[in-house]
Amino acid sequence: MKAERRSFVAGALAGALVTGVVLMAAGLVASGRPGGDRDAQAARPAESSTIEVVLENDRVRVRKVTFPPGVMNTGMHTHDLPHVGVILTQGTLVFTEAGQPPETTTFEAGSVGYRAAYVTHQVANPGKAPMRVIEVELK
Repeated sequence: MKAERRSFVAGALAGALVTGVVLMAAGLVASGRPGGDRDAQAARPAESSTIEVVLENDRVRVRKVTFPPGVMNTGMHTHDLPHVGVILTQGTLVFTEAGQPPETTTFEAGSVGYRAAYVTHQVANPGKAPMRVIEVELK
């Protein structure tokens, strides 16, 4: 039981990292208040990533994020909440943080990652197919 729990926690943390990267790639901008990045979605260009809130309560916000193919840059943005991401479709994303070289990561469907709050980056989907992610933000 303990080994299963540790394995689950390790997977959740890894998934949260991936999710954080993907979510940040969604072009969200932190406003310093919960829900602030929803306002940023309206300001993004139509060809950028799309975000749909599918569940929200006082503990979590769950969103479906889609990165269209060939979108090369979401713009620098910061998420105000830590989050776990679950990759729904395989593909590649390029993550760039200020002062760092770009990091290209290939994801399999079912991959999971974690991203801490207040990490600033931009994300690109250089592939030929959309990348879809479920993001669970922790309030």
